[in-house]
Amino acid sequence: MALLARDPRTLVTSPAADPAPRARPNARERRTDLVLAVALFAAAVLSVALSTVSQLFTFRDDSGAWPLVFAGLTTLPLALRRRFPIAVAVVVAGSYFVGATLESAELYVSQVTMFVAFYTVGAWSEDRRRAAWGRALIILGMFVWMLISTYLGAVDPSEHMPDTAGAFSPYVAYMLIIWLINVAYFGGAYYLGERAYAAARDRETLRRRTHELVEERETSSAQAVMLDRVRIARELHDVVAHHVSAMGVQAGAARTVLDRDPEAARGILQAVEGSARSALDELHLLLDTLRSPEHAADEVASTLRLEGLAALAQEASATGTPTRFTVVGEPADVPETVHVNLYRIAQEALTNTRRHAGPDVTAELRLRYTADAVELEVTDTGRPGRSTRPGLGLLGMRERAIASGGSLEYGPRDRGGFLVRVRVPIRVAG
Repeated sequence: MALLARDPRTLVTSPAADPAPRARPNARERRTDLVLAVALFAAAVLSVALSTVSQLFTFRDDSGAWPLVFAGLTTLPLALRRRFPIAVAVVVAGSYFVGATLESAELYVSQVTMFVAFYTVGAWSEDRRRAAWGRALIILGMFVWMLISTYLGAVDPSEHMPDTAGAFSPYVAYMLIIWLINVAYFGGAYYLGERAYAAARDRETLRRRTHELVEERETSSAQAVMLDRVRIARELHDVVAHHVSAMGVQAGAARTVLDRDPEAARGILQAVEGSARSALDELHLLLDTLRSPEHAADEVASTLRLEGLAALAQEASATGTPTRFTVVGEPADVPETVHVNLYRIAQEALTNTRRHAGPDVTAELRLRYTADAVELEVTDTGRPGRSTRPGLGLLGMRERAIASGGSLEYGPRDRGGFLVRVRVPIRVAG
């Protein structure tokens, strides 16, 4: 707010501008600016009319329609204030300076429009450097204009100003009040604009972080579902592939000896029945685990352990693949997950031997404990040239090895046959 020092009753304000980067205004905010500009223009026109009638503030005798022109120039540009804040502030401030200097500007509503324009630069300008320079130039222009007004008032005092000599005359006190009011006026607009920009920036940051958290939560949920699907697929493959392949081999053997040795066929069919029961038990366990995941670790641990590898080797031998089981070293304590994963790897390796190694194959299952690791090795004497392209079985073995914190290697041996070796460091396992 700037005062033209000609009449103590003539209060004249000067403009300002303030920068701040933020999101572009939306359609609702643009409509609000248009309504505000039209409302302020109507108020300015009414102020011009009432000032003329009341004679509280008089325009120059030759001003004509210029007060209405300046009323429009100081209010209507606010319709674009959020889209072009610096330009609107310059237009409003410049129009006010010129109109006040020519004594043809409305002096009440224009105080509000300049405050709004100055505040908008701080709250909505995207280029902070340009906004800072724009505000600085407008404030500088305002103070230069006030200095000129103060000088003119001192050398050509108004007829309304008391003519009193002294170091602190009424005129000096009057101008000091005007300067202090302008400092508070532009300082307040500057501060409020900066705070509005900072608050908008914080809201945008919070909105983006909230969006990122929602996306991260959705991604985590999708990953959890995918991991569950992979785990279920791996468990189903291990259970079904092992037992069904064993049942197929046993059923074929029973069919072969059914006519000449019914007793042997009966024994084989009993083994098929046992394999079917084992498969159903493991499937039931898997389904119970899926329905009650909090009990999964305890239930799996109670059924699949490294101590069961000897029985697994005997089962493989009974299905036509002679398998020798050896334990090397002193057994060490390992977590339940390592028990389950190593057991399943051995089971899948023997199943692959039975399905792909060819006739008259033998296998060896070796469990080795060292000072820093537990190692499982499954070898066979099957036909050379077997494919090492990873299938579901090899993929599942690799996933189990990684889940246990270990590593898996597999491939044909130089002397024939196939090798599967998994090594789990005990410190990782623990």
